Amino acid sequence: MKLYTRTGDAGETGLFGGERLGKDHLRVQAYGEVDEANSQIGFARSLLGEGQAVLDADLAAVQNALFDLGADLATRSGSPAEGKVRRMQEADTAELEVWTDRYSEEGPEFAGFVLPGGHPAAAALQVARAVVRRAERAVVALARVESVNPEALRYLNRLSDLLFAMARWLNAREGVSEPLWKPRQS
Repeated sequence: MKLYTRTGDAGETGLFGGERLGKDHLRVQAYGEVDEANSQIGFARSLLGEGQAVLDADLAAVQNALFDLGADLATRSGSPAEGKVRRMQEADTAELEVWTDRYSEEGPEFAGFVLPGGHPAAAALQVARAVVRRAERAVVALARVESVNPEALRYLNRLSDLLFAMARWLNAREGVSEPLWKPRQS
């Protein structure tokens, strides 16, 4: 099997179920942003050092869930493929809340707005958080014009919180002080 199919050469791509859409369609943009977030989380994982097995495992689970989310977004309601795709569920979002609470409790106390940075993996997690926020905005835009699983949006909202908590936890664990925002005087 060849990696390329040539089916997208005219600017269209296929959804699950066979429907073709322009690559600039809001639905394609939404799951494309999720794919980018997944890639950024993979990059952050590549920067983790030894002793970060729990964080790495949690991030791996998130990456797998993001593939489910991408499939969810790539499958329109009523599509012939709908029964073959796992939709995001309330339990997925609840799991993120449990993890966010754990990383927040084990991390430093919040002392003000944190600038992205610190340990390289923590900085990469902050980039991933920003990409997840962009994905969330893309799903909101899609949901304004088409049906979207509401749990997909909730999942992304919680995921950005989790990535923020993980980045702060990692900086503290690695002994790297968090850079704080210092407002400039007018």
